[in-house]
Formats: sequence, C-alpha cells, structure tokens
Amino acid sequence: MKKTTKFIVAKRIFILAILGGAVYAVTSYFNISIWYVVLFGIFTGVIFGKVFCRWMCPIGFIMEMIMGGGSQSQFSNMYQYHKMGCPIAWASGFLNKWSLFQIKVDTDSCIKCGKCDKECYISTLEPQKYSLYKPEKQQSGSSYSCSKCLKCVAACPNGSLKYKM
Repeated sequence: MKKTTKFIVAKRIFILAILGGAVYAVTSYFNISIWYVVLFGIFTGVIFGKVFCRWMCPIGFIMEMIMGGGSQSQFSNMYQYHKMGCPIAWASGFLNKWSLFQIKVDTDSCIKCGKCDKECYISTLEPQKYSLYKPEKQQSGSSYSCSKCLKCVAACPNGSLKYKM
C-alpha cells in the first residue's frame, strides 16, 4: 500500500490533468450546468474532503501549471489565492473536518521524525499552529486549507500516516 500511495502522489499532476480534462470535456460536451459540477465537488468533499481542488479541478490544473507544476516554486505560496472565489473549495474545505476519509496518524508507530510536516504545505506555512504528528497542535490534514495532496502520507517512512475512513 505504501508503494501505491507514493506512486499515486508522484503522478498527481498527471492524474489531475486527466481528471481535470475529463471534467472539462464532459461538462462542455454534454453542456452540463456548472451547478452540477459544484454539487459533485461538494459530494466528493463529504466523502474524501477537499480532494476536488488538487485531484480533479480543471482550473486547479491550469493554476498549478502557471505556478510551477506543484513544485516548490516562487509562486507556491500563492496556491490558495485562486480558490477564494470557488464555491467547491469553500464547501469541501469546510467539510474537511467531517469527511469520511481523513489523514490519520497511528501514534503507537509514529517515530516523530517530522518528515510529514516538512512535506505538508500547511505545516510549513504555519508551523506554530499545525502539525500532523504533534498532539498539542491542530491536525493540518483536517484544516480548511488541506486539499489532500497526500505528500505527508507518502513521506512517512514507516506508514504511520494513512488516508482512510
């Protein structure tokens, strides 16, 4: 499972291109109302959390290409700004705390190496507030801004972090 997660996370931009392109193609070809896309995004938010933005959004794909393809570029701190007007980002971000799938840490097997926090863009931007493994801080995986890129899960050396129900 660990290798599968690492592979999927490594191919996230490619997956985003395919799924984002499919969302755009289906809505354009079948002339589907944007409200159905919003409802679909909210539905995925209930189940998976804020995954639509990082894994399926056509505009998210374009913005990631502009900002450096998801790498740590000079624009990486601007990642959240293009979502301010998106109702899917608002709803699914709000649902992150209560979605069925969550990023969970097994405190018994966690070695507290901090690799997950180094990969998490939320923990690196606000280390005083968020952490994936420090119990005294807020869990960054359930924060409004977490869009489930799953880099933290892939970075965990012993599989203490999992994305599951």
